[in-house]
Amino acid sequence: MLIRYRKNYEKIAMGLLSFMPTEKDLKKLQQTIKQYETNDDWQLFLWKENDDIIGIIGVLLRDEDVVEIQHISVNPSHRHQGIGKQMVKALKDMYPNHRLQANEFTASFLDKCQF
Repeated sequence: MLIRYRKNYEKIAMGLLSFMPTEKDLKKLQQTIKQYETNDDWQLFLWKENDDIIGIIGVLLRDEDVVEIQHISVNPSHRHQGIGKQMVKALKDMYPNHRLQANEFTASFLDKCQF
């Protein structure tokens, strides 16, 4: 289930985001979290299963009909179970009148998730 990011999830969110190649540097990671916390067009969601947060997906609301996936990451011990695809589907359900779009870092994964 997708849940909206809150400040008390910061360490979990940073841990999950750090699995992305672009977010290895601590300063960059802190800037990314700050962007999600301060800009209303940037939305961060966590994937929760059985009281554990095991995935994260972050989007940029580009305009009235485009949602761009900026970040997507799943805890390595839960990968290859379809969780990433479930997060993309939940996002699509959350924004039914929007087109999902990838950035250069999420494009290859989003291509695998065609619905």
